[in-house]
Amino acid sequence: MTLMQKIHAEIAAAGGWLPFDRFMSLALYEPGLGYYAGGRRKFGQMPAGGSDFVTAPEMSPLFGRALARQLAQAMDASGCRDVIEFGAGSGALAAQLIAELDALDAGLARYRIVELSADLRERQRERLAHWGDRIDWLDALPSALEAVVIGNEVLDAMPVQLIAFDGRTWRERGVVSAQGEGFAFEDRDSPLRPPLETGFVPGTVTEIHRQGDAFIATLARTLRRGAAFFIDYGFPEAEYYHPQRRGGTLMCHQAHQADADPLVAVGDKDITAHVNFTGTALAGQDAGLVVLGYTSQANFLLNCGIADLLAGASLNERAMAHRLLAEHEMGELFKVIAFAPQSMPFDALGFERGDRSHKL
Repeated sequence: MTLMQKIHAEIAAAGGWLPFDRFMSLALYEPGLGYYAGGRRKFGQMPAGGSDFVTAPEMSPLFGRALARQLAQAMDASGCRDVIEFGAGSGALAAQLIAELDALDAGLARYRIVELSADLRERQRERLAHWGDRIDWLDALPSALEAVVIGNEVLDAMPVQLIAFDGRTWRERGVVSAQGEGFAFEDRDSPLRPPLETGFVPGTVTEIHRQGDAFIATLARTLRRGAAFFIDYGFPEAEYYHPQRRGGTLMCHQAHQADADPLVAVGDKDITAHVNFTGTALAGQDAGLVVLGYTSQANFLLNCGIADLLAGASLNERAMAHRLLAEHEMGELFKVIAFAPQSMPFDALGFERGDRSHKL
C-alpha cells in the first residue's frame, strides 16, 4: 500500500473527513511510508545533495560547541551525567555536543537519542560510531528522566490542528479525498478556538498545537532531575495570533524551496508549523516545570560564548556561523526556551542577557 492509498483509506474509515493533525502525522511519520520514515536525505546545505532543508548544526559546528557550554552548566547544576536528544536528524548536533562536552570535561556518561525514524537512526549510528556504547537509542520517552534534554527543531514537526475563521465562527479544517488520487481541504463545525481573541479577519487560518503541548506536559511529568532546552522557530502567543498573520504559519519544504500546500507531493516534503512559545511555556508550567528562560537564538548563542569560538574560526566558518546570529537569517526567528523541575531551578547561562520570558 502506498502512502496515498493509506491516507485515502483512513479518510474513508473516518467517514470521509480526517482532521489535519492526523493527516500530517501520516504524511510525516507513517512507518515505512511517511516523509521521515523514508530514505530521503532531508538534511543538508544544498539541494544538489538531495536534501530539503538545512538546520543549524549542518550550517556550522559552532552551534553545537556553543550549546554544549549550556548543557555542561546544566549537567553541573543538576548533577546529571546523561544527555537525551529528541529527533537527532543526521546526527550532526550529537557529534558536536559529545565532542565539545568531552573537551569541556563535563562528565558526560551516556548520550541517548529518541528517534522515530528507522532511516535516520541508521544514519545516526554511522555518524556516531566513534563513541561506541556511550550512545544508545530509545523508541519512546522513559517513564522517569534524570538527564539534560535537548530538542533542536523538534516542536515544529509535531502535527497541528488547523482552524479557519469565516467572519462569524471558527471551524476545524480537515482533509477529504478529491477526484483522482488527490486531497482537498474541508471545514467542519468544531469547538476549537485560538487561545486569545485579537480581532481576527474573515479568511484567517491558524494552528492549534495540542500534540506539541501534550509532549511538553508528558516530559514535565517524567523529568525528575535535570533540564530541557528546545530550539525552534516561532513566536509568543500575542505575535503568533496577530490579526495580520491571517494565513497561519504552516509551511512545507522540499529541495530547499518553501511552499504552503501540504496536500501535494505528500510524503516527499516536510510539513511544519511555527511554535507558539507561550503555549509551550504554559504546558510545562502547568505540569510542574519552571521556565529557566526564553530568548532569541542569537542572544542564547552569544551568552554561551559563540563570539569566543568565532575568534578562532576561519573566514568561511565565520560566514556560516553568522547565519546563526543574523536577524534576517536564523538569529531572530529561532528562539530558545528552557525548563527545569521546580525543585531545582538555576540561572541558565544562555539567558544571562536578553531574556524575554516576560513576553510569553
